[in-house]
Amino acid sequence: MMQDLFKKVGGTVLIILFLAASQEIIAQESTVSISEMETLDSPPKPPGGMDGWFTHVATNLKYPTMARDKKIEGTVVLKFIIEKDGSISETQVLRGIGGGCDEEALRVLKLSPNWTPGIKNEQPVRTEMRLPIRFKLG
Repeated sequence: MMQDLFKKVGGTVLIILFLAASQEIIAQESTVSISEMETLDSPPKPPGGMDGWFTHVATNLKYPTMARDKKIEGTVVLKFIIEKDGSISETQVLRGIGGGCDEEALRVLKLSPNWTPGIKNEQPVRTEMRLPIRFKLG
């Protein structure tokens, strides 16, 4: 099934995902740090779990024309917050590759439906996440 989704986008996007909490604290409202991530009862999850996330990205991500024309490949690293209600906020590019790939990765992230928030002590918590998405011409 996943191969069919990748063929649907022309086999041009390789998606590598790694979700991790960062060590930063957001002003006035605490965010789970990487050292606290292990203490979560349950980490944040995208709808449908990782299979659902792969489907979402494969269905919505389009290799930007400028990046394709200039043969730009690489990994865009995104940072964002999963809020207590599961919504995504404070999206930003930590490391970009240009050619429209940074904007495309952000666009697809922002299209994501609400996630299941991280749970600690039976309560939802804000969790800072990092997500690399690799663009590779095939």
